[in-house]
Amino acid sequence: MHTLKRLSLIGILLICVGSLKAQVGDLRNNISIGGNVGVNMSSVMFTPTIKQGSLMGPTFGLSFRYISEKYFAMIAGALLEVNFSQRGWKEKFDEQPNNSYQRTMNYVSIPFLAHLAFGKEEKGLQFFIHLGPEVAFLLSEKESFSDDFDPLNVVIYQYGKTANRKFDYGITGGLGLELKTRKAGNFLLEGRYYFGLSDFYNNSKKDYFDRSAHSVISVKLSYLFDLRK
Repeated sequence: MHTLKRLSLIGILLICVGSLKAQVGDLRNNISIGGNVGVNMSSVMFTPTIKQGSLMGPTFGLSFRYISEKYFAMIAGALLEVNFSQRGWKEKFDEQPNNSYQRTMNYVSIPFLAHLAFGKEEKGLQFFIHLGPEVAFLLSEKESFSDDFDPLNVVIYQYGKTANRKFDYGITGGLGLELKTRKAGNFLLEGRYYFGLSDFYNNSKKDYFDRSAHSVISVKLSYLFDLRK
């Protein structure tokens, strides 16, 4: 399993580097910077399974984009972000609806994504695809539960247990639309999915959880200003 995770991450990283180095089309040297803001809908892939709903939290940060070439109709480059990203999980209690429990986990996340776009290059609408690795560092975490919290017939090992591993990594993919203008900058609307390859709890044979990885759906709005076209 660990070998498969490493190979997946290396493969995605090679795609990103390839988008910069595979100069087979018309060369570009476009640089843009800006910011992004959005909302995360998070859960955790636990083994053994824990019943969950989606935990909503904010994400925002800085964006840097480099466009390296245009090959026929495809515009290729790379996107780097440095974000605050709130993740975690919210549990469901079907037999005890008065119970509530959630864990918020605040990260600094750094996705490095291949950017592939189709459409108008200077003014108009583009469709784009993002794909690449993402690393993150846990800043803080907090658990919240109802006053009369008394779980029965559910997994309880996560309660009061903080993350063993602060470093997180995985794969991110996204689809979106970009509105490009000549003077007002570029506006991007995107949906993303992050699939965690690492576990934040220890997962050796003596530990309870075999899997504890983040799963995050995000909706983001970004603004990029062209420094060089």
